[in-house]
Amino acid sequence: TFQTNVLTELRKWKLSFIEHHKLQMRQEKEKHAAHVRQLNNQMENLKELLHTYEISIGRKDEVITNLTQALEMKKERIELMRKFTLWRIQQVKAKQEEYANRIADRQFQTALKKKVWTAWRSLSEERWKEKVAKACQLRAEDVCVQLTNDYEAKIAELTATLEQTKAEILRLHSEREQYEDTMKKAFMRGVCALNLEAMTMFQGK
Repeated sequence: TFQTNVLTELRKWKLSFIEHHKLQMRQEKEKHAAHVRQLNNQMENLKELLHTYEISIGRKDEVITNLTQALEMKKERIELMRKFTLWRIQQVKAKQEEYANRIADRQFQTALKKKVWTAWRSLSEERWKEKVAKACQLRAEDVCVQLTNDYEAKIAELTATLEQTKAEILRLHSEREQYEDTMKKAFMRGVCALNLEAMTMFQGK
């Protein structure tokens, strides 16, 4: 009956709608699971990056600690050397205070001159290195320019040679065509002469 058919169609439509809804739900779940996996992968990568940063920071802290310890040891050594120098000066001062002061002043002047000389020499060497580096750079630029000019001249020469070769090839092709045309004409003249001679012989017979 019509009502039964309508109910059947409605039931089919309902089942189709439910299946479509289930399919959409399954697709959404798969998308959600893929998004969760992507977020988990990003989280793992961020954890690894954080671990790498922690290791790098730890190494930097270790380097800073080592440098600090080395600096402290250097300060202690300098302090010990200073105290030892003062003790020696005091020992010498008991007998020859004036002489010791003169020697100390001379040593101070010598050390100061040495520092000034070292600083001047370092500055001079640095300026010399800068001049040499600049001269080398200018020389390298000149060489590059010269090489560029040489290569451009060579390319121009090769281009001209190529054009001459192309012209020569065209000339040879033209001469070949003229030669072939001349040979064809000579061959045709020979054939015509043979035909005429044959006809003369046949007519004479």
